[in-house]
Amino acid sequence: MNIYVGNMPYSTDDNELENIFKEFGEVTSAKVIMDRETGRSKGFGFIEMTSQEDGQRAIEALEGKEVDGRNLRVNEAKPKTERGNR
Repeated sequence: MNIYVGNMPYSTDDNELENIFKEFGEVTSAKVIMDRETGRSKGFGFIEMTSQEDGQRAIEALEGKEVDGRNLRVNEAKPKTERGNR
């Protein structure tokens, strides 16, 4: 299951993101999206979990959870084709 995580503290890195989610199940990848120009986090990322059930549990537990003063936005990631044009 692919999960979108938004409104993260800008200090969060891939390892921290993985640590937040691994208590809910096996994480196959954790990626914080970085700005190409500045090298700084854009404040969102993606988690991939092996099990749909674990992913759903993580979403329910972490949606709105406060991390370093910011409330996380956590939901199932939509394929690029479903997000619409920018």
